[in-house]
Amino acid sequence: MSESERNERRRVVAMVGNPTSDKGRGAKVDAQVLGLLEEAGRAHNFDVIDITGTSFDDSLNQARERAHEYDYLVVVGGDGMIALGANAVGCSGKPLGIVATGSGNDFARGLKLPVNRIETAVEGIVGAIVRGSHIDVDMGRVTSLDGGYAVDPSTGEECEYQESKSAEHPIDRYYAGMLSCGLDASINDRANHSHLPTGTMRYFAAVLVELTHMKRYGYHIKATLADGTTDERDIITPLLTIANSRHIGGGIEVSPYSCFSDGLLDLVWMDHVPNFGECAVAISNAYNGKLLASKVFGWKRIREIEVTRATEGDEPPVLMADGEYIGHLPFRVVAEDCALRVLVPPAVAAREVDSRQEVLNAIARDGRDPVTGQFACPDYIGSPH
Repeated sequence: MSESERNERRRVVAMVGNPTSDKGRGAKVDAQVLGLLEEAGRAHNFDVIDITGTSFDDSLNQARERAHEYDYLVVVGGDGMIALGANAVGCSGKPLGIVATGSGNDFARGLKLPVNRIETAVEGIVGAIVRGSHIDVDMGRVTSLDGGYAVDPSTGEECEYQESKSAEHPIDRYYAGMLSCGLDASINDRANHSHLPTGTMRYFAAVLVELTHMKRYGYHIKATLADGTTDERDIITPLLTIANSRHIGGGIEVSPYSCFSDGLLDLVWMDHVPNFGECAVAISNAYNGKLLASKVFGWKRIREIEVTRATEGDEPPVLMADGEYIGHLPFRVVAEDCALRVLVPPAVAAREVDSRQEVLNAIARDGRDPVTGQFACPDYIGSPH
């Protein structure tokens, strides 16, 4: 196709919905979004195609196999649909539009995109297409090491295999939000099976239940830190998170220092099993950005990390990222610098994705060293308020 033909060709927007979400009510939302996009397409000279499949993997395969047919991909739903979009167009330069509906929506919330405001979200996406406005954000890429293997992303169940799970079902996934490896993954799994009415309620209730019987999972980590040095050690902990974004579970700030566009990920873990008082302080700080002010938590900025099984500690649960099941360790995660292009309204594109100074101020407020992650003052115990 010549340059002139490309310029004359009508742009194509592909939409992927989640019709089975919210007990089938997702199909009505999908139809509404499709109608709004088609109406906008008639006004602004672009076509719309619906490439929604029968499952997560089927929709992902459709988005990948038909990538030559569209110029923009729009996903409709919660964080699981962000995972689908990230794995469909990540590292391709093809822009992703997000219509955040349902529960969770932590990635969209972090980017200050509309949540559960369908018409506003579509208007923003259309405005971004017409004006060519977007932002580029980081992702994490998780791949299995020898012995690691993937599971069904929707159910967490093991896939069928003939001889070797790790050879036949290797992990190779991008994620935009957080890779949950311990207690956080157990909480996410429990919330997925909850019948409470909202995502925030489901997640908070799951937190309270899981905190009552925490396990000490055994990890061996080998991390390349932000300054290029290597940190290798065993971490026996209830919680281990490798974060690109700040929020999980409908607004809990597990990783309040995370930046979307710094080319780094944040490793957060529990330094020890907290007592009742420490749990109470952590819960009180879960939504105000001060969770890491407590010595209960360890934190480091990393470029990549390998996580294998330590000789001590309990067997870690199935990994989860962006609301989807990933697989079992051992695995490697690498920060992919500004690898995901997201359609945003011009007003959003014009402002800084992250306020680096605000993050540095929060780190200083909490008494941590921004390079080592350690508390700068040996006697600093963190602020519960």
